[in-house]
Amino acid sequence: MGIACGVEKGARVATAVDIRVGEDRRLVIERIVIAFDCGAIVNPDGLTNQVEGAVVMGLGAALFESIRFEAGVIGNATFADYRVPRIDDVPPIEVILLDRPEIPSAGAGETPIIAIAPALANAIFAATGCASARCRWSPRYVPG
Repeated sequence: MGIACGVEKGARVATAVDIRVGEDRRLVIERIVIAFDCGAIVNPDGLTNQVEGAVVMGLGAALFESIRFEAGVIGNATFADYRVPRIDDVPPIEVILLDRPEIPSAGAGETPIIAIAPALANAIFAATGCASARCRWSPRYVPG
C-alpha cells in the first residue's frame, strides 16, 4: 500500500493506493481510497464525481499517457492512438469527503489529482522495493 497527501488551493487530500504485482510482474491496482477536505461541501454527489474523475485522470498521467514522437512528428495524435484509462483500468474508488461548513469551499477540481501518482509510486516501492525514479511505470510490467 502507498499513501500520499498534499495541500493545494486551500484544500487537503490524502490518498491510499492498494496494489499487487502478479507473478507475471503485471501491476494490479486493487483499490484507491481518497479523503478530501475542501471546506464547505455544497453538492456532495457532484464533488464525489469530481474527485473520482481526478483519480482516473491521475492514473492516466501516471500509467498510460505519453506523447510519442516518430521522425519529428507526433506518432499518437488521435484518441485511437493516445492511451488513456479505460473503464476496466479503473479500480474501486472510495471517496471520503470531510464537510467543514465553517470554512469556504476551495479547490475541488484540481486538488484530488496531486496525491495519485505519489501514492502509486509509494505502493510500487512497498510491493517491489524499486524506487519510482528507477521504475518504468506500466500496468503491464513492474520491475522488481
